[in-house]
Amino acid sequence: MAKINPKQAAVIIKSLEGGVVPSIGIEHLLVGRKREVEEVIGILDDVALGGSDIRFWVGDFGSGKSFMLATIEQLALAKDFVSSTIDLAPQRRFYATDKKALALYSELVGNIKTKTSRSGNVIEQIIDQWLMKIFAEVSADKLVEVSELIRGACENEVNKAILDTLASFSSVGLSYEFGQALSKYYQAFVRDDRMLKMKALRWLRGDITTKTEAKRELGINRIIDDDNYFDGLKTLAELFVALGYKGFVVNFDEAVNLYKIPQAVTRERNYERILNIYNECKSEKSKGLFVNFGATRPTVFDKTRGMSSYGALQGRIGSEQDCDLLLVNTKRTVLSLKALTDEEIYTLLENLVNIYNINYKQEIEVSEGQIVKYMEGQLNRPGAHEFLTPRAVIKDFLEILDLKRQNEDITIEKILDDKYKNILEPVSRDPLDMDDDILMI
Repeated sequence: MAKINPKQAAVIIKSLEGGVVPSIGIEHLLVGRKREVEEVIGILDDVALGGSDIRFWVGDFGSGKSFMLATIEQLALAKDFVSSTIDLAPQRRFYATDKKALALYSELVGNIKTKTSRSGNVIEQIIDQWLMKIFAEVSADKLVEVSELIRGACENEVNKAILDTLASFSSVGLSYEFGQALSKYYQAFVRDDRMLKMKALRWLRGDITTKTEAKRELGINRIIDDDNYFDGLKTLAELFVALGYKGFVVNFDEAVNLYKIPQAVTRERNYERILNIYNECKSEKSKGLFVNFGATRPTVFDKTRGMSSYGALQGRIGSEQDCDLLLVNTKRTVLSLKALTDEEIYTLLENLVNIYNINYKQEIEVSEGQIVKYMEGQLNRPGAHEFLTPRAVIKDFLEILDLKRQNEDITIEKILDDKYKNILEPVSRDPLDMDDDILMI
């Protein structure tokens, strides 16, 4: 196991105890996904060269879709990409006429992370970095000190450099308006006008929702809305590349919320938007963009209400039978995530003991036989085959370690004996996972 520091251990244990995927240190929990990780690394390398791509990560209940998206994000950040991950929800969709698609864009911008800033909401910091890059280029060209440019010297030249950069983007849908907003941000930057800076940021985030306000406050005739938000994402991807990042990784989890939309027409229009994104990424009309979806099998393959119910998208997705082939093909756009084997879960639990001890500064020892006994106890519970998930296995295992840590006189063996002496409690569906058969309006 790779070396882990106390900060990573603390985040991992706290997250896993809460039933969520850790925001850092995920590599210490990564087992059974070697080929998938190698594929993601290859895609990231291609995108860094100016390409684009899209993947659908599909799995049964508890197969680790959210974990895979978190892994993709952390791999991307480590390779100097900008990344953003959000959950699709009834109030965030790909198609809408009531600002739900705009809400998806705004949420993505709000969740943006970089290698050095992983708390989200760093768009202002990124733009400041980009302006400093513009200042450096103008300084070298005009032989003017950067400090003078920061105070407003050569304003026309700086504005021209900003607009020239945006004009060179292949995504032209909103590039001019982005240039206008960034020019206003530059003016606010050199004049220390916090109010104007916030107005420009609000436009970039999609928070200005009427053309009247955009025209009055910034002199911009268009806004980011339900129809053109993907143009905004493409422009951001090229902006990040212009700044020096490798590209933009966008992850959409809980795609099941599209499957749950009760109105067939609305579902179809959302799938049509996904088809558009697919075509843009596969034809590389988008530059520096890698889009991922985490979806249940019915969400993708159900021909009644899933993505496969939209004919043009079905042809690109392929069949469910192809995903079930024993032969591995990581080049498929739709990749099936198999559940972890017992051996892989064993390795994961073994790693957890080490992480737990580092976090709590303990020396708890759990033997190979005790881990096997714990796994047998879990797997022998009624309903385990259908409903037992890695999340539940991990949470229960951490509880055993907690009991040992807080009750020094008791042994791991005794805790296991008491827990599994009467295996009567059935395993039920994990309430933290989404359930396909519940419709949400």
